[in-house]
Amino acid sequence: MPTDIIQWFPGHMAKTRRLIGENLKNVDAVIELLDARIPQSSENPEIGKLLGGKPTVTLLNKAGLADPAETDRWIAYCKKAGRICLPFDCAGKTGLAALRRALCDVTAEKAARYAQKGVNRRLRVMVVGIPNVGKSSLINLLCGGKKAKVEDRPGVTRTPQWILTDDGFQLMDMPGVLWPRFDDRETGENLALTGAIKDDVVETETLAITLCRKLRALYPALLAARYKLDQAALTDLSDADLFLAIGKKRGFLVSGGEIDTERTAGVLLDEFRAAKIGRITLDRVPKGEDRADL
Repeated sequence: MPTDIIQWFPGHMAKTRRLIGENLKNVDAVIELLDARIPQSSENPEIGKLLGGKPTVTLLNKAGLADPAETDRWIAYCKKAGRICLPFDCAGKTGLAALRRALCDVTAEKAARYAQKGVNRRLRVMVVGIPNVGKSSLINLLCGGKKAKVEDRPGVTRTPQWILTDDGFQLMDMPGVLWPRFDDRETGENLALTGAIKDDVVETETLAITLCRKLRALYPALLAARYKLDQAALTDLSDADLFLAIGKKRGFLVSGGEIDTERTAGVLLDEFRAAKIGRITLDRVPKGEDRADL
């Protein structure tokens, strides 16, 4: 898939980058959300530069959709690098107690300083991450109700919102932000596959063929089981022909017996994103390589 299909930087993202920098001085800690299916691809390198030494808790969100063994490897890798990193799942409401403990730990020094000075104010936490990674869902979970606007598509939150919680924190929900150019093709593909980039700016049939290639390499058994593919289909067909074979297996045909490629692509992407194919992680912790920056 040509990388220029997914090289984009909407104006509101440039604005968000400025907002993060301007508001960091007003917060005591940061929650950074990554997508557990693509921990490396979903970490915006520009956010890391902006945060500097600000106390940060990193969450691998959507862990319920990711391969649990791979999530464990990423958590261990981050901890080895000295990062506070936790598995999390807003949909399943798992990891909430661990997150609250981590927030208390990273803000304990600042809380003690405020108390010593007689300052009575809530600790402030900025929530950052790429589009559609679950920032607003996390805030609603921490607040015990629907406080932030949530939709299953990127770009919903456009302005920062301060939201109070019941356990002593004031959260700032920042709009999701990507970076101007992806350094490698893999990153752009993974962001598009998981929905961080709007489907209307990518070529979905090409993207679905890319998904076939990745699943054949990483999770062939899951792919074969979901779409009733035999070994020959997995080993002998090209990526494009494998995609067509899936459409045929599903009976997605149009007049003349041709495969309905648009429908096939839509189903493939939807079923991957909903973990109907299985719990899948596209990013791997590289072996024998220093990736302390994730």
